[in-house]
Amino acid sequence: MATTIIIGIICIFAVVYILSGLTVISQSETRIVERLGKYQRTLSPGINFILPILESSRQMHVRYKAQSINGYDKIYTKTTVKIDLREQLYDFPRQNVITKDNVQTEINALLYFQIIDPKRAIYEIDNLPNAIEKLTQTTLRNVIGEMELDDTLSSRDTINSKLQTILDDATNKWGVKVTRVELQDITPPETVRQAMERQMQAERKRRADILNAEGEKASEILKSEGEKASQINRAEAEKQATILYAEGQANAKILQAKAEAEAIAQVTEAIAKSKTDPAAYMLTMKYIEALKAMSDGNNTKTVYLPYEASNLISALGSLTALTDKNKAK
Repeated sequence: MATTIIIGIICIFAVVYILSGLTVISQSETRIVERLGKYQRTLSPGINFILPILESSRQMHVRYKAQSINGYDKIYTKTTVKIDLREQLYDFPRQNVITKDNVQTEINALLYFQIIDPKRAIYEIDNLPNAIEKLTQTTLRNVIGEMELDDTLSSRDTINSKLQTILDDATNKWGVKVTRVELQDITPPETVRQAMERQMQAERKRRADILNAEGEKASEILKSEGEKASQINRAEAEKQATILYAEGQANAKILQAKAEAEAIAQVTEAIAKSKTDPAAYMLTMKYIEALKAMSDGNNTKTVYLPYEASNLISALGSLTALTDKNKAK
C-alpha cells in the first residue's frame, strides 16, 4: 500500500509538473525562455513546454495607453512575458523644440515600429519603450534644430524620412525595425502664428493685386486691339468708298466725254451738211453762254455788247437757219 501511495503521489506530481509547464503562445507573439538564468530558446506560436523551476520566461517592459481618473488618456508602462511581434504605435507627448532660427515650437510625433529579433530586444536594451521614446525625442530635436520654421512647416515628408532613417539605424542593434515616423502636430507660439497669418494675408493681397493688374493689363490690351481693328476696318471702308467714288467719277467723266464727243460729232456733221462755218457756230455758242452767265441774278446789271456784235448777229442767223433745217427734217 505504501508503495502504491508513493507511486500515485509521484504520478500526480508528474502530471501537475507537466501541466504547469505547458504554455500556449498566440499567433504574432513569442516568449524568451531562460534555463537557470541563461537564454535557452525563443518560443514559437502554438503549444510549448517549459520545465518548471528550471526554466522561466523573461519579462520585458511594454507600454500601453489607458484613461486616467480625470478621463484623459495616459501612457503607462508595465512588465510582461509576452513579446508582441506585430507593428506597434507609440504616440509620444508634445515636446518643445527649437528651430534653426530660434523659434520654440511644440511637436507631437507618432512612431511605428516592429520587433524582429526578440532576443536582442530583451538582452540589448533594458527598457525598450523608454529607450525608443528618448531616442525619438533627441533625434527630433536634432533634426528640427537644423531647419528653419518655414522649412519645418512645409517639409514634413523630409523630416519624417530623416527621422525614420536615423531611428532605424539606431534601433537595429535592439532587434527593432522602425517602419514609419509621422509628425502629427507642429504648433508654433501664438505670436509667431499671428505673424504668419499677417504674412499670409499680405501675400494673398499681393497675389490679388497682381491678378487685378494682370487683368487690367489684359483688358487694356484687348481694348487697344479692338480699337486698332476698328480703325483698320474704318480705314479700309473709307479706302474702298474713295476708290468706288473715284471710279464712279471717272466713269461719269468718261461717259460725259463720250456724250460730248458724240454731240460734237453730230453738230459737226450737221454743220457740215448745212455748209455753215463751224468756228462761227462754236463762237456763237460761247457768246450765248457768256451772256446767260452775265444776266443771271436778281441785281440790275448793265450788259455791254462787244464790238464784234455784228459777227454775233450773223452767227445767230446761221444758228437759226441750222435750227430751222433740223426742224424741217
